[in-house]
Amino acid sequence: MPAAARNTPDRTARFGFAFIGVLLIAVNLRVSFVSVGPVLGNISADLELSSAAAGFLTGLPLIAFAVFSPVAPGFAARLGLDRALWVSLLLLAAGIVLRSLPVPGFIWGGTALIGLAIAFLNVLVPSLVKRDFPRRVSQVTGSYTATQAAFAAVGAAVVVPVAQTSPAGWRLALGIWVGLALIALAVLLPWLRRHGAAAAHATAPQARFRSPWASALGWQVTVFMGLQSIAFYVLMAWLPTIEQSRGVPATTAGIHLSVFLLVSVFASLATGRILHRGPDQRLVAFSTSALMVVTFLGLALAPGLILLWVILGAIGCGGLIVIALSLFSLRTVNYPQAASLSGMAQSFGYGLGAAGPVIFGGLRDVSGEWTLPLLATAGVMAVLAGTGVLAGRDRVISGTERPGH
Repeated sequence: MPAAARNTPDRTARFGFAFIGVLLIAVNLRVSFVSVGPVLGNISADLELSSAAAGFLTGLPLIAFAVFSPVAPGFAARLGLDRALWVSLLLLAAGIVLRSLPVPGFIWGGTALIGLAIAFLNVLVPSLVKRDFPRRVSQVTGSYTATQAAFAAVGAAVVVPVAQTSPAGWRLALGIWVGLALIALAVLLPWLRRHGAAAAHATAPQARFRSPWASALGWQVTVFMGLQSIAFYVLMAWLPTIEQSRGVPATTAGIHLSVFLLVSVFASLATGRILHRGPDQRLVAFSTSALMVVTFLGLALAPGLILLWVILGAIGCGGLIVIALSLFSLRTVNYPQAASLSGMAQSFGYGLGAAGPVIFGGLRDVSGEWTLPLLATAGVMAVLAGTGVLAGRDRVISGTERPGH
């Protein structure tokens, strides 16, 4: 009994430190690339970029996500999960610094390195949650998803004032985010030294697992991840433009985008708390997908209620990303398999996320109005709802075990 009493505080301390580590990684997952958009005009003017080149600069991280996500599980298998996460943060810090240096070409190399690092972190964090929080997957996922969204919103808000008040302009505004990466590296270094060898040893007996690439359930989770990403990236890319074309002032459209990001933070936290209230995740996956169907139908057919659709879309997107990321852990038998499914699903998902706004814009060009692309996206969200029912069943990729809650 005394030993158990001593072990309980130790376990609580380990849990707390691991949770802090997850949140420190989360604050770095979006802010360094979403902060580019508000100062893209400054960057284009300074570097004399064409519109196509500027668009490619903003899309380069998504391309890196799609290309490098499948590589992340092998990277973690070689280094160990903890070392792989720490090295990825180091690559992120290096990329942020390179992007901000006034050296020709460094902005492209730095941006690509940022995309590579975040691709690895995106894939490996669900594996970390599976390993360290097997019974609190949805709660921890909701917390770190909300954290990354909150810091992304802060980054988007402060980057322009920093660029306007500093002689270094946009370079300093983008470079300051290296501080978040350095804080995470410093805090996690002692944990890496203590925990790295044990974690690498623990991986060995779990190394064999069924590949999600050969599993119908793995593809259901992958399609769910991909289709939900279309909703988010279409709204991020086109919502302000849609609003302004319908007479909404640019300032109001910007406020609506801030409202979207803020509501999505609370939606992520709430989804993390309710995800395990039922016997499986079918109801919550279907319900949040249905919100996105309503959102896009509303934008197409009742544009006068724009703020309502913004709020419903934020609730839907904030919930869907938590469900998608949680499924990587809930549908797998161990954390190496979770990393494999995460790499598969995020590669496919970010590929669709990058293509979605382009196709949406193409449909707008063909039809000359917003109704067609909005209705088409609503149809895609209906498919998402059906996929959520399939992926939300209480199964794992092995085909026999039930996932831990």
